Amino acid sequence: MLLFVEQILNGLQLGIFLFLVAAGLTLIFGIMGLINLAHGSLFMIGAYVAATVTAWTGSFVVGLLATLPATALAGIVIEFVVMRRLYDRDHLDQVLATFGLILFINEAVTMIWGRTPLFLNVPDALKGSVEIIPGVPYPVYRIAIIAAGILVALILWAVITRTRAGMLIRAGSTNREMVAALGVDIALLYTALFAAGAVFAGFAGAMAGPLVSVQVGMGEQILILAFVTIVIGGIGSIRGALIGSLLVGLVDTLGRAFVPDLLKLFLPPAEADGIGAGLSSMMVYLLMALVLIIRPSGLFPTASGAR
Repeated sequence: MLLFVEQILNGLQLGIFLFLVAAGLTLIFGIMGLINLAHGSLFMIGAYVAATVTAWTGSFVVGLLATLPATALAGIVIEFVVMRRLYDRDHLDQVLATFGLILFINEAVTMIWGRTPLFLNVPDALKGSVEIIPGVPYPVYRIAIIAAGILVALILWAVITRTRAGMLIRAGSTNREMVAALGVDIALLYTALFAAGAVFAGFAGAMAGPLVSVQVGMGEQILILAFVTIVIGGIGSIRGALIGSLLVGLVDTLGRAFVPDLLKLFLPPAEADGIGAGLSSMMVYLLMALVLIIRPSGLFPTASGAR
């Protein structure tokens, strides 16, 4: 039971972490109609900036704060140079262009930082663990990730539903020509939206730094799970991105922890371990297939922007 509770917490932490990535991706994909395969590269840039600035200053907080303007600037440059030429193109052109961006950014990062992975320590204030319930100690840093994800979700909800900027975002996603006719600079709005998505990805990369090695290509795997998340939750829905992230995090974590052991009840241990490893890695995709069979537009579909 204690192991199950610990794995539930791990699944929630993974889910919240995925939400930090998927929040920006669903804004860009769901509202702007842009398939951005390079979103994972912004995640990687955030991790590298955080690791570098932390090494220079000795402060993880400074490194984390430096990530925000750095990734915002990277997002603005990418949107201005590449993305705004793709809004009216079909999805195949968007996929090809953003895949090319992945290759370009990976090589640029290699030229600047090299291929040797960087390592980022957990900040002293967030080291150690606390007992969530008696007998279940849990790392403080992972709790901080959960808290950060909840805070981001609340901020996004407030911005999208309670501010003029959110109203313009929802209107621009529904009928950009009408909004432009009313005097709103759609190009500037989309640039700001892309920069915001880049900041979310960079923030997630910075938070991931102490948990994984910071290396070239680290954003590709998280990008796949982020796309699965927003497809499950409903493209363009912030609420869907949050629920989808939590489902993916729990299913992936619990599957990897318990599926091999469950199979050992019916199969020899060697076969159970082999089959269980493959099956557990497939479970999030099986979940996506099941959701799409029942609800082809995702759990919380929206045709009028993020909600």
